[in-house]
Amino acid sequence: MPEIENIIRASGLENDNARTVARISLANYFAAAVLMPYGLFLKTAETNQYDITLLGRRFGTSFEQVCHRLTTLQRPNARGIPFFLIRVDNAGNISKRFSAAGFHFARFGGTCPRWHVHDAFRIPGKISTQIVQMEDATRYFSIARTVSRDNSGFGVPDNQFAIGLGCEISHAQRLVYSRGINLDMEAGDTPIGVNCRLCERHDCNQRATPSVNRNLRLDEHVRGLSPFGF
Repeated sequence: MPEIENIIRASGLENDNARTVARISLANYFAAAVLMPYGLFLKTAETNQYDITLLGRRFGTSFEQVCHRLTTLQRPNARGIPFFLIRVDNAGNISKRFSAAGFHFARFGGTCPRWHVHDAFRIPGKISTQIVQMEDATRYFSIARTVSRDNSGFGVPDNQFAIGLGCEISHAQRLVYSRGINLDMEAGDTPIGVNCRLCERHDCNQRATPSVNRNLRLDEHVRGLSPFGF
């Protein structure tokens, strides 16, 4: 498409592979915009309190496609909820990360094991909710669910991922998934970090690696919450 090629030329990308990736990404964005037109999709999302299942049925798209589209609704004068999205496999590898909400993702490595996106594999196809609090005390409401792709052919295991979608707590009352949840009660929040390497929470019993920002304080006579006390 001429419009896509114009964007790529204007980007100044010099590497052929980078231009190809950009072309594929823009084509995918265009396809999503055709299937889920901005104005109609935003209006339908607001009317139905961002019910992802209903949106998928209305526009004939998958759970993951709807979640991805929700992260793009930030057009000036027509903004939806600023969402963040992450997609992980059951080994914790991150294959998608988008954030219109200021949520902090690590550039490398996995995510916090306390985040329920990892627990989604225990209840395939079911949506779970969680309120998390980052180290800077910012609170987020998130949902998680598994998605699978059965396009690998007979005898080949399906590709299964977990999708995490969330927003700042101030927007959570607009979501159907927050019904019956006390959004003001911080005592029930799950404290998380970006990942173990960057997190400075000293009271975490799921720490897998030491923090790069702290010196270890080791005592062979004391068993702490984790082997990496500081």
